[in-house]
Amino acid sequence: MTRTLRLLAAVLVAATALTGCGSSAERGAIPDRGYPPAQAALAAMKGKVLATGPNGEQPASASSITLTPGEIEQVKDKKATAAIVMHYTGDGWTDSQVAGLRQQFGELGIEVIAVTDAGFQPDRQVSNIETILARDPDIIVSIPADPVATAGAYEQAAAAGVKLVFMDNVPQGMQAGRDYVSAVSADNVGNGVVAAHLMADALGGRGEIGVVYHEADFKVTRQRLEGFENTIKQDYPDIHIVDRKGVTGPDFAGQAQAAATAIMVKHQDLAGIWGAWDVPTEGIIAAARAIDRSNLAVTTEDLGPNVAIALASREYVTGLGAQRPFDQGVTEAKLAAYSLIDKQAPPYVALDALPVTHDNVLDAWREVYRSDPPEQLVESFNGGQ
Repeated sequence: MTRTLRLLAAVLVAATALTGCGSSAERGAIPDRGYPPAQAALAAMKGKVLATGPNGEQPASASSITLTPGEIEQVKDKKATAAIVMHYTGDGWTDSQVAGLRQQFGELGIEVIAVTDAGFQPDRQVSNIETILARDPDIIVSIPADPVATAGAYEQAAAAGVKLVFMDNVPQGMQAGRDYVSAVSADNVGNGVVAAHLMADALGGRGEIGVVYHEADFKVTRQRLEGFENTIKQDYPDIHIVDRKGVTGPDFAGQAQAAATAIMVKHQDLAGIWGAWDVPTEGIIAAARAIDRSNLAVTTEDLGPNVAIALASREYVTGLGAQRPFDQGVTEAKLAAYSLIDKQAPPYVALDALPVTHDNVLDAWREVYRSDPPEQLVESFNGGQ
């Protein structure tokens, strides 16, 4: 059984223990209000990218990153090696990102010699990079755990001639075309905006909400926060952000549970909470269950397996802005191949946000992970109708 399926199975067991066998209404189902202005705003966002790159670059589309059959043969002739240096692993986003990289590297004849996990600890990631460099890879694809603390290690890799491609975050002081090939990201501003519109839709355009954000110098989660909060403030004057608390990790779910509990206890009329991504949102859901805030509406980013179950079951999560991590990994591998044959690469590539609700969660799973939804998720969807 894959890690994702194990996570889904574990969550289903936990949910059964917590909620018993009652209907979805008894298990924390959120009101199905609907708000036409929010629905119109979501429709207008389709295909658009709102974010700019780490140095203000305009985004190129992932569909523009292609290799001809002749170029693929040139890449295969290089017999190159690659390492994937992650900030952490073990969730749906990282697993799918690595899967996309592995598949595309395999099709290009590039051998993946290592996949590392830093546990979101910058010093461990620096050590991982130093260990990888001893194996003399041609390519490193990575997401920095901290753009400042890890910069020296990435500079060392660039000086050694390693071709660097970044996902989402870029080390401080490094420039595309000089120090690295390109950066590939979801539209994190757009994902935050999507989550704001989905929150407004769930609340009927009115209510008090809280925010649980990532309290770190991490560009993509900062973009999500700004996208969410700015949209609420500018587009929905009857929705008020009454409290906000940050989480720093590495126990994001546990910290978010404590933060959400504090917000809900302080604000008895709270109608909703936004979480920075799926793992902190698991903590928000746990907090709402623990104090029986059954009508709390939760929106977030990333279609992780646990929040997917909640969304499919109509429990707490009303919607989210999803990334496309598998496609992102495929794009990163192609850009790495560009560098092997001296093909010009755009400095920044972005994939547009995907709004996900209960109604399209199964189709969204297929689009995000390029695989059929697991049986457990389908069963949750059917049971939450």
